[in-house]
Amino acid sequence: MSKYFKNLVTGGLGFLGTNLINNLLNSGETVLCIDNCSTGEIENIKKDWNNKSFHFIKHDVLDPIYLNVERIWHLACPASPLHYQLDPINTARTIFIGTENMLQLAKKCNARILLASSSEVYGNPTIHPQHEDYTGNVKTNSKRSCYELGKRFAESLCFDYQRMYNLEIKIARIFNTYGPEMSIKDGRVVSNFISQALKNEPLTIYGDGKQTRSFCFVEDLIEALIRTMECEYSNPINLGNPFEISILNLAKMVKEKTSSDSQIIFNPLPEDDPLRRCPNITKAQKVLKWEPNISLDKGLELTINHFKNKLNLN
Repeated sequence: MSKYFKNLVTGGLGFLGTNLINNLLNSGETVLCIDNCSTGEIENIKKDWNNKSFHFIKHDVLDPIYLNVERIWHLACPASPLHYQLDPINTARTIFIGTENMLQLAKKCNARILLASSSEVYGNPTIHPQHEDYTGNVKTNSKRSCYELGKRFAESLCFDYQRMYNLEIKIARIFNTYGPEMSIKDGRVVSNFISQALKNEPLTIYGDGKQTRSFCFVEDLIEALIRTMECEYSNPINLGNPFEISILNLAKMVKEKTSSDSQIIFNPLPEDDPLRRCPNITKAQKVLKWEPNISLDKGLELTINHFKNKLNLN
């Protein structure tokens, strides 16, 4: 394709990709989205079909592609353990080969590239909260390794391209994110709890519920991604909300906000599931002049309304 697009978003049918594309289009920028349609939802971008600033190509990042772009937002890869553990070999290949193909494209186009890395690079952390210099606690024989180690290697590959070809790279280590455009079948805790509560099904907690997470509303996260792309800093930056909550308390919040009669049930904790996950965002505050603004209380309300619409409950 010879037509110029300022932005290429890989994995643009996914949760983050959809929200990022909406933001870029609303800012008047041109966007090319590629996605293999394996986990994303085509419904997410149907409203953009007639927008002349937008174009979609069904394409798998495992295959090289040549495009004329200025910025590459590389988000393509299943992010939910439910999805990335279904075919761990393909997950690892998607992360490594997909990232290399996008780096090759960035090299050809002299484009700036942002890698959507993950808090999963820290594994089951032994320090708390996690800062960017922490090297992590990651196994090679875990069901989560395909994703955890894949993202670590993708970061390494980005830095090799930077050193060898002077490529402009950005590394965003994204912590738990939630909000509108989440799939009901996402498989992660916020979407699970909300969909279960709205259907008055049992809210399923794995483990005793004392494990903690930090949840960032997607609008805040997209703002952070854009600032990361625009800044001149190239080392990894944690992007997330440092407010920490136990999974049990999250379940209680969702029950209250949905006025649900759901019971809370407990199942065994999955192998190597992190007990605590919380970002130190000092670097984001300093480098990006960013911190999240939307509280979990408000964000859950907005997300619940989105799920009600999806389930035709409004």
